[in-house]
Amino acid sequence: MISENRNTILAIVLSLIVLLGWQYFVAAPQLERKQAQLEAQQQGEAGPQATSGNPDAPQPSVTPGDGTSAQAPATGGQVGFANRQQALAASSRVSIDTPRLEGSVNLTGGRLDDLRLKDYHETVNKSSPTIVLFSPSGSPDPYYSDYGWVADAGADVALPGPNTVWSIEGDATLTPDTPLTLTWDNGAGLTFKRSFAVDENYMFTVTQSVENTSADDVTLHPYGLIARHGTPETTGFFILHEGLLGVFGEEGLKEVDYDDLEEEGTIRPAKVDQGWLGITDKYWAATLIPSPGEEFQPSFRHSTTTGNFQTDFLGTSVTVPAGGTGETSSYLFAGAKETKLLDGYEEALGVHRFELLIDWGWFYFLTKPMFFAIDWFFHLTGNFGVAILLVTVIVKLIFFPLANKSYVSMSKMKLVQPQMTEIREKYGDDRQKQQQALMELYKKEKINPLAGCLPILIQIPVFFSLYKVLFVTIEMRHAPFFGWIRDLSAPDPTTIFNLFGLIPWDPPQMLMLGVWPLLMGITMFIQMKMNPAPPDPTQQMIFTWMPVIFTFMLASFPAGLVIYWAWNNTLSVTQQYVIMRRQGAKVELWDNLRPLFKRKKPASGDKN
Repeated sequence: MISENRNTILAIVLSLIVLLGWQYFVAAPQLERKQAQLEAQQQGEAGPQATSGNPDAPQPSVTPGDGTSAQAPATGGQVGFANRQQALAASSRVSIDTPRLEGSVNLTGGRLDDLRLKDYHETVNKSSPTIVLFSPSGSPDPYYSDYGWVADAGADVALPGPNTVWSIEGDATLTPDTPLTLTWDNGAGLTFKRSFAVDENYMFTVTQSVENTSADDVTLHPYGLIARHGTPETTGFFILHEGLLGVFGEEGLKEVDYDDLEEEGTIRPAKVDQGWLGITDKYWAATLIPSPGEEFQPSFRHSTTTGNFQTDFLGTSVTVPAGGTGETSSYLFAGAKETKLLDGYEEALGVHRFELLIDWGWFYFLTKPMFFAIDWFFHLTGNFGVAILLVTVIVKLIFFPLANKSYVSMSKMKLVQPQMTEIREKYGDDRQKQQQALMELYKKEKINPLAGCLPILIQIPVFFSLYKVLFVTIEMRHAPFFGWIRDLSAPDPTTIFNLFGLIPWDPPQMLMLGVWPLLMGITMFIQMKMNPAPPDPTQQMIFTWMPVIFTFMLASFPAGLVIYWAWNNTLSVTQQYVIMRRQGAKVELWDNLRPLFKRKKPASGDKN
């Protein structure tokens, strides 16, 4: 039973090693090669469309939900500007200035295509550039949001398009207190207005209206889209979704990878009246949010001609009577995926399951409470690293009864070790009688032979939930601990191979073995040596080298996770030592460590 117990633990550990190794050595290089090929083929957006509307706009389907592509063919074009600043200077713009955002609205096309996040920088250095979210077409990495109208097939209506030049009505700066309204007259009795309002954070309200002074009623369909040219750089980790996603009514969350959409071309979920859709990065996102309760047709698209990715929605038709006005509105979220902010929007605006914009993963029921616990202690202590240490102590206290029972059972196992040896010698190779006798002994002494693996099994989901919190939540990004750890979401930047910075040499990534990974490896080694070595020589070798393997493997993990594991190991060793001493069982740590420092005696017949 002890051997089976060790095999169970070994199987879990080896599975984790294989999974992470495959991701690091196979999946990530394949993703980088594919991304390089796509970037080599990257092209600009569609050519000019003066008044015939936007060729990238979703079109009404003859058969709703038929799944076919409705995007008009677009003509390829090369990137028109050497950098982002040149692209911004090429058109007239209206500034955006809020406490957390800065950028501009492009009067050509009426697009929101220039957005920076004031609170977030590219590196931990506060003087580094702020994060760019949206960039205009023609720049190296176009990414923008666009709105408009489409008419039924065959209708002769002049509509605003990507090259339509809009006029400003009222204030010339978009702030939380001053909305922006753009107007355009099609010269045929229709005046289009597009209004932008923004709150103190990252939520825009986009209102579109049409004034009809012609003699005929006009039926139009509102749309919104988010377009991204080329495949963006992603982290490539299997535990995190980066790409297109949405929540659609009862269907729930739908995640679409970039490579899957390349194969499919177009994905059209069923029409719904609750939900949202957009494009997400690790920490940032842009999402379209139709007004809750109004039916819309969502779509995800990829153009093989231009390499563009697009997510869009087509709203319910609006009939604008002659001499009347039609209006529709929706929301646009463009910013950082902050947990409490998304939860607030979900409650205040009725955005269905907006919390799922953050990839909480399968352990959602653990991951989100773990985040809230760490965040609460952070506001109490002012340090996320200290918060992680305190949460680890809380987790230990919660599971103390189970861990206590486990260590007590392990202590009893040690106390009956002589009796177990007698049973094995008595029955020899008769495994069945041997197992029966051992089970009777366990029952008599009230021992659970599987109890030893419970602390490790408990640690696995907690480990993954904390890993997820550190990896996906923006609150952990650039969060310092003490000393050299300036970002808990990044690996320990030190390494033993340049004597922790004393030698002026930057070793390769695989040799970045910092202080905290070493401390984690030492504590794991001590924890292994708290128990007797397995009788099987192969298992002995595996358990001896396991701390070394994990030390190198976890060196590239977020520092916060390595700090947690080192601290958790320390608490486990202390807990096991105290409980076993109270039970009268011998702690074999020193006995197991002593042979490492003794010189082996030469075998008989060996020469000195």
